[in-house]
Amino acid sequence: MLSPRLRAIATMVVAVAVFSFMDGILKLLAAHYPPMQVAALRGATSLPFTLLPVLLAGRLRDLRPRRWPMHLLRGVLSVAVLGGFIYAVRVLSLANAYSVFLSAPLIVAALSVPLLRERVDWRNWAAILVGLAGVLVMLRPTASGLSTFGAIAALIGATAYALSAIAVRVLTRSDTTVSVVFWTVGLMTVFSSAIAAPTWVPIEHAHWIWLLGLGLLAATGQYLLTEAFRSAPPSVVTPFEYTALLWGVAIDRVVWHVLPSLRTCCGGGIVIASGLYLIWHQRRRSEGESAREPWQPAAEKGRMLAPSSTVAVVARKQEEDSP
Repeated sequence: MLSPRLRAIATMVVAVAVFSFMDGILKLLAAHYPPMQVAALRGATSLPFTLLPVLLAGRLRDLRPRRWPMHLLRGVLSVAVLGGFIYAVRVLSLANAYSVFLSAPLIVAALSVPLLRERVDWRNWAAILVGLAGVLVMLRPTASGLSTFGAIAALIGATAYALSAIAVRVLTRSDTTVSVVFWTVGLMTVFSSAIAAPTWVPIEHAHWIWLLGLGLLAATGQYLLTEAFRSAPPSVVTPFEYTALLWGVAIDRVVWHVLPSLRTCCGGGIVIASGLYLIWHQRRRSEGESAREPWQPAAEKGRMLAPSSTVAVVARKQEEDSP
């Protein structure tokens, strides 16, 4: 019988796989519809699954927003997150887009210094700079302009996600997690729908099943992700979010018959190694704190808008660190 930690790790791996298949559907939809329209559809399919548990629990009061400006900011940032990611997967393979998007935790660590006045020691700065160097390896201009634009779009999305994750830390000081999630999803859907409206493409009948799958996969992945973080400390399950890159490679090979380039593998490997070092270093620092304050299972955490589950831990970690 699996121990609780091994079960949490297995649950995380399955959750990442589910989200990777969901991202595959986003890529399929992006081949037929503009990126902003796909972002609007992504948000619209998530809203029922976001609202239903709240209604069943009779806790509508938890949705009340307290900091409207911050909610609006996260809504705008979420448009940039999904818009950038969806454009990236439209012109790149999933693995290539993931490799660049994995830089989000590094960007969060870097931005937390000027924006949150947090202290980052020289080891963390070294890891951040090495990881960003890996991104530059992948951003090197190629003969295909679309590939370069796709990588830049993924980096813009990762940067917007990092800013959004930092905003979560501020928001969760006054608003409930479900309120943050609901208003972010809702506002993103409204904003992206407004942008997409002038060029809206009628949805083909054959694609409605894809939209249903999008919502179901999002709900399933959210449940599994919550269970993983409920059953073990973040430092145990977080590293396994990087398996998204492996799932991306597998889906690319089976569905689109492509493999990532050597440059992408090298740059992505540098980014992953840097991210894993940051996690390991944070875990060592947390061990001293846990001696004074034992770890408690996480409450409702998880990804609702991030296109790749790999970077979801950033928002969750910000929530856990908030008073």
